[in-house]
Amino acid sequence: MRTKLIVTVLLLAAGILKAQNKVLVAAHRGDWRNAPENSLRAFEYAAAMGVDIVELDLNKTKDGVLIIMHDQTIDRTTNGKGKPSDYTLEEIRKFGLKNGLGRVTRNPIPTFKEVMQALKGKPVMVNLDKSYPYYREAYQALNETGTLKQAIFKADVTYPALEKRYGSLIDSITYMPVVNLDKPDARLIINEYLQHMKPWAFELNFKTDTSSILTDNKFITRTGAKVWFNSLWASLNAGHDDDLAVEEGNKKDSWDWLLAHGAMVLQTDRPRELLAYLRFRYLRSQKD
Repeated sequence: MRTKLIVTVLLLAAGILKAQNKVLVAAHRGDWRNAPENSLRAFEYAAAMGVDIVELDLNKTKDGVLIIMHDQTIDRTTNGKGKPSDYTLEEIRKFGLKNGLGRVTRNPIPTFKEVMQALKGKPVMVNLDKSYPYYREAYQALNETGTLKQAIFKADVTYPALEKRYGSLIDSITYMPVVNLDKPDARLIINEYLQHMKPWAFELNFKTDTSSILTDNKFITRTGAKVWFNSLWASLNAGHDDDLAVEEGNKKDSWDWLLAHGAMVLQTDRPRELLAYLRFRYLRSQKD
């Protein structure tokens, strides 16, 4: 057993064995703690860190180019003002993204294509948040860059709404419904999706942890779909969040709680710490 443990440690150190082979780690907005938010560098850093998924937010310029921008304006994250749609790509590229200290850097706002080209072929998927208005443009960009299989489309709409707007795309994309478990029709929404398509996962959000789906989600996983929880903001997980795990050192009521309730994917604002913790759990299980 000791020899097996030593070999496992060496493999992990060499990057040959991924400890999160059962639980996927999604880096919310990439590695925004070590690179400017929305920057190409933030997503490259996260991929190099070893996460399985990076999350980004789509927006569009005045001349119709998809760019990466979380907010509806560029005020908070750049030295510019206004909406992305106020500028052409050439114009918006003149602004610099701000780092965590609020200082303007030389990092420009990247295009969606630039991010996908940078991540192409790497063992990382890309979670397309705020993308629902732009599915067709995103689909075209993904095909042009040869990265369609790396992208996860998502939306918090019902299946009938998705089918009505994007019926022609459903069979060609990897899709994840976003479901609020606090709503009384949450189970109905999930079952309706399962009757009509094969979602890659279900992103399940909840302000209270009383939903029966949290204790019984095998009706989801037995179809092959994954259970995705967000460990970032407390409002998305009833307080079983990253800050509780990292700042207060309480893994039991945060990450462990989410894992015990069926998490197969965890989206986090603390990817480095979560990866380390999952490796620790893995090593402990090997030792036991």
